[in-house]
Amino acid sequence: MSSLGTPDPHPGWLSEEDLTHVRHRLPLLYVEAIPVRQAEDGTVSEVGMLLRADAGGTFKRTIVSGRVLYAETVRAALLRHLEKDLGPMAFPRLPACPTPFTVAEYFPLPGLGRFSDERQHAVSLVFVVPVTGRCDPRQDALELTWLSPAEAVSAPVTDELEGGRGALIRMAMAHVGALD
Repeated sequence: MSSLGTPDPHPGWLSEEDLTHVRHRLPLLYVEAIPVRQAEDGTVSEVGMLLRADAGGTFKRTIVSGRVLYAETVRAALLRHLEKDLGPMAFPRLPACPTPFTVAEYFPLPGLGRFSDERQHAVSLVFVVPVTGRCDPRQDALELTWLSPAEAVSAPVTDELEGGRGALIRMAMAHVGALD
């Protein structure tokens, strides 16, 4: 039997208390996007890195990332997080069938895997997403820096990335053939 009325516009949102409860009991599904600019021949010419401040005031480089909400498609989640982090004029180009180039598993305890997130166990579908428009970081992102693929995989940059995401950048650039 269906109920009548206006559906909740954000049915996938949890309160902070509920989210903390769930994070300590279940792995959560995330999408992550590495924004890139492409040359005319389709090769990756630049990689976008976000700068954020954590709760302790430490600045960290990161990529577009966020949860997939209940009843939300992966495509919709990707577009929502790209717009949230890069602004509405970024114009991301998603393929007809978005397929991640890798799956990253984040663990709350060090040593369980390559990636870590002290808050939770999370499984993330990771995409390389070309953007063609103007990017204006929003929400908690302080800036977006465009780097060449070589700069993006350099130790000084990958060491700044949180949770082991430097390995994701190296994997992404290898996947798109942007490493020498």
